Amino acid sequence: MPSTFDLYKKFAALPQGKRLFSIAYGQKAPYFSSIHLEVQEMKPHLGQVKIPKRRSVKNHIGTIHAIAACNGLEAAMGLLAEATCPPDMRWLPKGMEVSYLAKSTTALTCTAESTETDWANGPDVPIKVKAVTTDGTVTVEGTIHLWVTPKR
Repeated sequence: MPSTFDLYKKFAALPQGKRLFSIAYGQKAPYFSSIHLEVQEMKPHLGQVKIPKRRSVKNHIGTIHAIAACNGLEAAMGLLAEATCPPDMRWLPKGMEVSYLAKSTTALTCTAESTETDWANGPDVPIKVKAVTTDGTVTVEGTIHLWVTPKR
């Protein structure tokens, strides 16, 4: 069975491929579809999704809800982990620490980043995450901790 990263590379090469991959990714983990994410980038040590500002992700003050932003951060982290984790290993999220820094008044770009050193120092692998508005304001940032262990 092809890996998620292999599927991304195949889809991304097609017209509308990233849009189609985004839909498929949202169906793989159905809670991701609730934020209507758009996959922007997937490669080793980088995952990036966009959350459009829609009614379904807004809170009572009309901004993107903090938990919707966290959902986007976890989706970005999942892309990174799928593209980075060695094939003989598996990953599981074990915790998330985030700070809410500003109101999310526009669509958000959620980015997850890591380094080779982060992965070499496992099994606890910290993934840096942040959500940024269209004007460049960082609204949420933090770390998602992965537990990376050999497959059985």
